[in-house]
Amino acid sequence: MGILYDSVKMQQELKHKFVIEKLLEVGITESQEGTSIYELDYEELKYELVMASFRQIDTQNDQNKWF
Repeated sequence: MGILYDSVKMQQELKHKFVIEKLLEVGITESQEGTSIYELDYEELKYELVMASFRQIDTQNDQNKWF
């Protein structure tokens, strides 16, 4: 049971680090509320990454317009 727990824990840490790296690549170092990204949990990090990706969409381009 200990090996399985360690494996799951390591996988969660890797996902956490991956999202932090992606946020750092786009220049995000803190959440919209002002909290450091290193203090956020995985779900909060995913939210910040999605919001950052929305902000990078060029809405002036005709292919990216909603209507």
